Amino acid sequence: MNQHIISRIAIYILASVMFYFGIRHLLYPDVLVVSVPDFLPGGKFWVYLTGVAFILAALSFFVNVWVRTAAYMLALLLFVIVLTIHLPNYLQTADKAYQQMALTNLLKDAALAAFALYIASNARHQRILEETEVEEEIKAIRIEPEPM
Repeated sequence: MNQHIISRIAIYILASVMFYFGIRHLLYPDVLVVSVPDFLPGGKFWVYLTGVAFILAALSFFVNVWVRTAAYMLALLLFVIVLTIHLPNYLQTADKAYQQMALTNLLKDAALAAFALYIASNARHQRILEETEVEEEIKAIRIEPEPM
């Protein structure tokens, strides 16, 4: 199977997951607002903003427009969530079940962020409709010798 097709399928899977999470943020903000750190005013605003960001990233991946920017921004957002929500929840709770859930969410979001970084770093290779010419790839990686 063509490597571009496999890459696009993987990106579509991530886009579907992010779209689902975005919809859940918009439909159930009351469930998620308890996770917003106390030092951030606005509560539900951050839940809605995160949901919209997830949906916009998913749409970018689906239509293959602004993929690099969307992937970098998604990775940044997910790492912020890991550091401001999941890590404090893991470190500051005495409830073992809640701590385990926080660790699972921390690892899940870190993995999603890593995948988003991978997509961003390879965005120019993700064109499914435009095959990159072999000569262009060779030129991109060729190191020209210094003239003597």
